Amino acid sequence: MARQTSKVALDAPRGRSGVLQRTPQPSKDRFGRFSEAFARGMGTSGFLIGMTIFVLLWLSWNIWMPPALQFDPAATNFTLLTLILSLQASYAAPLILLAQNRQDDRDRVQIEQDRQRAERNLADTEYLAREVVALRMAVTDFSDEVVTRDVLRAELRSLLDKLELRSDAEDGAAK
Repeated sequence: MARQTSKVALDAPRGRSGVLQRTPQPSKDRFGRFSEAFARGMGTSGFLIGMTIFVLLWLSWNIWMPPALQFDPAATNFTLLTLILSLQASYAAPLILLAQNRQDDRDRVQIEQDRQRAERNLADTEYLAREVVALRMAVTDFSDEVVTRDVLRAELRSLLDKLELRSDAEDGAAK
């Protein structure tokens, strides 16, 4: 029997025929999220209690067990425990700093958004104040009379009636 060779080109991706398979790309932010989760976990009472129990068990085992069963004897000043805790600290510090830097970046963005929102609110308030002044000036009959509430209401009512008449006329013309 002759062996059949595949006619797939070498530059074609493997997988189901005709379907391109995408290789997963690691998220650029995945390590940052990991560092934040790590820092959040190290800052809990559960972590401190767990580490305390781990160290107490380690010390107890290596002090009270027979010398043949001790893997980090007290005679060597618990060298292995010291190395493990040093390794943990050497990784924890940069991860915590990375998490703090990410939080600083988020805070900076939030502060900028708050500043922009405050500027918009100030601009809106100034605009409304100018409009109120313009309305007062328009309602005043260019005399030294003070506009009363009743006169202002009457003016506003007449303007509203004119708008309703115009709206009704436009609706009638549209039909």
